Amino acid sequence: MAAPKLAFLASDRPEAEEARGRLARRYGDAEGETADVVVALGGDGFMLECLHNNLGGRRPIYGMNRGSVGFLMNDYREDDLLERIAAAEQAVIHPLRMQALDHAGVEHEALAFNDVSLLRETRQTAKLRIRIDGRPRLEELICDGVLVSTPAGSTAYNLSAHGPIIPIDAQILAVTPISAFRPRRWRGALISHRAEVTFEVLEADKRPVSAVADHVEVRSVVRVNVSEDRAIAVPILFDAGRSLEERMLAEQFQV
Repeated sequence: MAAPKLAFLASDRPEAEEARGRLARRYGDAEGETADVVVALGGDGFMLECLHNNLGGRRPIYGMNRGSVGFLMNDYREDDLLERIAAAEQAVIHPLRMQALDHAGVEHEALAFNDVSLLRETRQTAKLRIRIDGRPRLEELICDGVLVSTPAGSTAYNLSAHGPIIPIDAQILAVTPISAFRPRRWRGALISHRAEVTFEVLEADKRPVSAVADHVEVRSVVRVNVSEDRAIAVPILFDAGRSLEERMLAEQFQV
């Protein structure tokens, strides 16, 4: 069987650019659609960029950490790269689709592989109503913000906000408050991946809120709908024995 053709992509960090040059000389560097596997060199932020640029999902992405955070990346090692890729385990990632209506009545749409977050814009706390599949579930949440996380993103902002880590194949999403003031004891919810979450911004003029889907921010929103887009599936490769499922399980037993 012929060796897979690799396309090397690097973040703008010097160590990533240097690594790309060395690996391309050693393994060759396929162009565009001729590649079988994309090798991403950077951190988790760069992996998110590559996921957004590979929405068709034809070519799996194999990341190697040349950034500061590398939960979605494999360890950087230049030797035996073809063998590592051949033995790699695959995880398929589905994004969230955010549909946001701003104060001027303009509708915005964006995808998020990690999470969609709503955040207060000023010193005033946000006031939000939460609906699940159209039914009100929390009439008023007073908070700094709230987010909806995918399983793949549950170890990122969601975990920092004390949300749960979700197994990659669990078919659920996390709704996690950020510094909730009222109701103080509400710690969030786990919902079906088929559910649609709607956030309504209360007192939007007094308490403006922004919505963020990965790297896309919409200011002064009044309503945000979030749902998983199962039509989009992007594969990521992880070294044998270090699958995404294994990483997420290990993360829960760190002390």
